[in-house]
Formats: sequence, C-alpha cells, structure tokens
Amino acid sequence: MAHTITDACTACGTCKDSCPAEAIKEGEKKYSIDPDTCIDCGSCVDTCPSKAIKEG
Repeated sequence: MAHTITDACTACGTCKDSCPAEAIKEGEKKYSIDPDTCIDCGSCVDTCPSKAIKEG
C-alpha cells in the first residue's frame, strides 16, 4: 500500500530527495505521493522531519 503525506507536511522537500522511485511531487501547499509509482519502501517516512508521511 502506498504511503500518503498528511497536512503536517511543511513542504521542505526532504522526502522527494529520498524517494528512489521518484513518486513524490511538489504540490501547492504540500507534497504528494503518486500511489501508482510508490514502491512502498518507506525511505520517505524515515527522512521526513515533521513525521508527515503515513502508510496507507
């Protein structure tokens, strides 16, 4: 199951840089994860300083 980015996102970009599948894109107010591209590796969860990324 792909990960999702919650409203706690501060749009710092750390998660995007850590994603090996390039599934994370910058949005207007926060980043988002493309569920079709996400490989569910969890690297974004580990690098997010605001703990804004959750499974599902």
